[in-house]
Amino acid sequence: MPDTLPHPQADASLGPLAGLRILELGHFVAAPFATRLLGDLGAEIIKVEPPGGDPVRQWGARHQGHAPWWSVHARNKRCITLDLKQPEARQIVLDLVQHCDALVENFRPGQLEKMGLGRDALLAARPGLVIGRISGYGQDGPYRDKPAFGVIGEAIGGLRYLTDQPPGTSDLPPVRVGISLGDSVAGIYAALGVVAALWRRDNRQAGTGRGGEVDVALTESVFSLLEGALPEYGTLGSIRQPAGGGIATAAPTNAYRARDGIWVLIAANSEPLFRRLTALMGQPGLVEDPRFVGNQQRVRNVADLDAIITAWTATMDGLDLERRLDEAGIPSTRAFTVADCATDPQFLARGMVREVQDPLHGPVLHPGVVPRVDGAVPPPRSTGPDIGADNAAVLGELLGKTPREIAALKDAGVI
Repeated sequence: MPDTLPHPQADASLGPLAGLRILELGHFVAAPFATRLLGDLGAEIIKVEPPGGDPVRQWGARHQGHAPWWSVHARNKRCITLDLKQPEARQIVLDLVQHCDALVENFRPGQLEKMGLGRDALLAARPGLVIGRISGYGQDGPYRDKPAFGVIGEAIGGLRYLTDQPPGTSDLPPVRVGISLGDSVAGIYAALGVVAALWRRDNRQAGTGRGGEVDVALTESVFSLLEGALPEYGTLGSIRQPAGGGIATAAPTNAYRARDGIWVLIAANSEPLFRRLTALMGQPGLVEDPRFVGNQQRVRNVADLDAIITAWTATMDGLDLERRLDEAGIPSTRAFTVADCATDPQFLARGMVREVQDPLHGPVLHPGVVPRVDGAVPPPRSTGPDIGADNAAVLGELLGKTPREIAALKDAGVI
């Protein structure tokens, strides 16, 4: 195990991955999200950015000249700058990996090889290194060299087709889910793959001691989420269609508008739940209506059923509707905005919304760590730092470079 670089801001022993050091050559979303998850669980992350910084530093809303997203996106990371176009910067990467357990990157396939930082060079520097690679289509195949972002992965993975209203009901394009879901899912798979490869290397009974490569594609990450769509197509020839706010196989399950415009989701698709809902609506006879006897009939006549439920929900405000559904024991909730999330008692009780102090922002809200391990809810060890904030610490403490040498690297544009 490589030596541990002390972190000046917190106890690095917190978390089940404490003791692991991971180098991030990531940008935008997928690789940085993977390392954020590993850092949340205790790993030490050293993030390499170009001298101008990761583009995400400029994304989204700005506060005091900085993007608040960065506070979370780069939390628990030590950020250094390297111009990887320069040979001396590439040598620094090879020097750093000698002290690391894993490297995570999301360049286009072949890009690291062109810079002299391909698999062979990295493993020569550190034979036990695990290399996590995230790309649009994977490291091989006919599409490997095509550019892709998360939205492309979502489209090719089959998700964007499904995020739409039922066929024939809208001429608007299929909607994006509102976040970079394809990137984030790929990041989750990459984090899992890195941990699995490290276990293969280090486990007591059958550890090989060797590193290896984890290959994650955005397209495949999204495609893997499609539940039974592929086996249904393979056995029945059926192509799953968009279902809007509902579920094609169960009813009633949809979002219904309250009198004040709030959307409330109601999932009452079992027989006992449907009976409770009809009683609450004051229409218990609906359970005997031939159109709604059993789930299959309700699915066939879901438009009629949703219209009846919508007529009822439109008679009261959202909060009253939520209260009545909750008292009746029916799974339901309004569609939360981020403001709802930030003040939700359950999120607050479990530490999923917490205020932290950020040197770039002052007080800022962060999401908590998922998953919990042994009930622990550790706070962030650090928030996303300024560009090159850890150059001197990492290059000095880990590689033994003197202040004069670090200043020379800066003057030469290497860092």
